[in-house]
Amino acid sequence: MATANTRVVQPAGNYYDKYHTRNPIARRLMNGFLTSFESMVDRCAGVANALEVGCGEGELSMRLARRGLAVSGFDIADEVVLEARRRAEAAGLAIPFTVGSALDLDPPAQAADLVVCCEVLEHLEDPRQVLRLLAATARKYLLVSVPREPIWRALNIARARYVGALGNTPGHIQHWSRNGFVAFLEQEVDVIAVATPLPWTMALCAPKQG
Repeated sequence: MATANTRVVQPAGNYYDKYHTRNPIARRLMNGFLTSFESMVDRCAGVANALEVGCGEGELSMRLARRGLAVSGFDIADEVVLEARRRAEAAGLAIPFTVGSALDLDPPAQAADLVVCCEVLEHLEDPRQVLRLLAATARKYLLVSVPREPIWRALNIARARYVGALGNTPGHIQHWSRNGFVAFLEQEVDVIAVATPLPWTMALCAPKQG
């Protein structure tokens, strides 16, 4: 449940489909991200189902479904949920995508062996509150990623984007280095593995024991 001091930054009406970009540099970066994602999922033993929090256009959920996992996902933006449904249907994959906020996670009802939350936490005013919910929802594994700072902003400036904001992408209100993000995660979960596909930090975690 959202509190008075918790804000979720709504995405812009026109979203950028990073997974299907035609820009060769961006595509190379995304290939690195997806390779790291697949490698992390390979380490998740004994998972039968997954939940993606902040599913966007459904790319990661569809990759999990193709592995044979029962997958569901949600996103706060109506338009990207509609697009995720369209793409899953076109791919012949039965994935229930719904509209919802990470703040409204119901761990008992939505618990899954693997919970995925990529490119979400940097948009939240109180990311630790959501991290607690994610940790409570993940039965075995939590896979998360965020932009790696200051590299993210430096790359934006290098391509002359958001220069007046010192390279900060609109909507990004949390900024973590690799070590800073790991330290943040370790407050609520056990970090199993960390990958750094440029320009992200990705971590595979497990609920704390005891």
